[in-house]
Amino acid sequence: MSAEAVDAFLQAAVRTATPLGLAALGESITERSGVINIGLEGAIIAGAFAALVGADAGGIAPGWAAAIAGGLAISALFGLFTVSMRADQIITGTAVSLLALGLTATLYRLLYGSAGAALGIPTSGPVVVPGLAQLPVVGRALFAQPLITYALYLLVPAVWWWLYRTHSGLALRAAGESPEATVAAGIGYRAQQWTGLLVGGALAGAAGGTLVLVQTGTFAEGMSAGRGFIAIAIVALGRWHPLGVVLAALLFGGANALQFLFQAMGWSVPYQVFLALPYVIALLALAGARQRRVSPAALGRTELAA
Repeated sequence: MSAEAVDAFLQAAVRTATPLGLAALGESITERSGVINIGLEGAIIAGAFAALVGADAGGIAPGWAAAIAGGLAISALFGLFTVSMRADQIITGTAVSLLALGLTATLYRLLYGSAGAALGIPTSGPVVVPGLAQLPVVGRALFAQPLITYALYLLVPAVWWWLYRTHSGLALRAAGESPEATVAAGIGYRAQQWTGLLVGGALAGAAGGTLVLVQTGTFAEGMSAGRGFIAIAIVALGRWHPLGVVLAALLFGGANALQFLFQAMGWSVPYQVFLALPYVIALLALAGARQRRVSPAALGRTELAA
């Protein structure tokens, strides 16, 4: 196996893991507040479409702003029903995702025609970090990436510090563990859930923006391709911890990138194998985990205990 093949595999793994890591990191915050956002798929596709519109109108910076706004909008719609009106989170999330998938497809055709001729969107290229990019094996994979990947690197310790070293992070985690104790302490647990949901929505929108503004330069109907549901699995695989979540995202990214490694080795493997492989790895990893379950105790609850 050549060094070039390994380098291409590692770069592809990090590139594929970036949107998954952003969405999963945001979802881990959301779930720490006690909300499981099944509408994450909708937030990602909304962010992708909004990125297209924003970049088409004003360039990369407006595209990123629009992507985050798109993710926030879908998450706010989900929160309106689940946090404020206390509807079932699973059913509502499924409905919101289907709505976002259908709405973005419809608007795309209205704005750009049935052929979807929305080419030429500006994209963010890789930024090489001098010195670090020359490290053996992992140098270019980790340090010849777009800025959004470096932002993900910084977000991991920032989210960890916020959740585990600040009063606001403690309040958010308390809402996901015991809403009753949170209320008794004078903290509005619904407000904490809104905070977690909106932060997660913003990162999901950024994940969708990454697909358009970094990886493809255009939009395709349904281009989120199940990444929202994969991100939810990544959160569980990463044990709801920021570092674990990003490492799990890299595992999924590596599973998807294996196709490039196999092609370089001359192996002819049906592409459907690579579509299924991340899910198989997740099932095996979760089944083989020996640690106790560490999900937030009140995850998915819509009412206070009597």
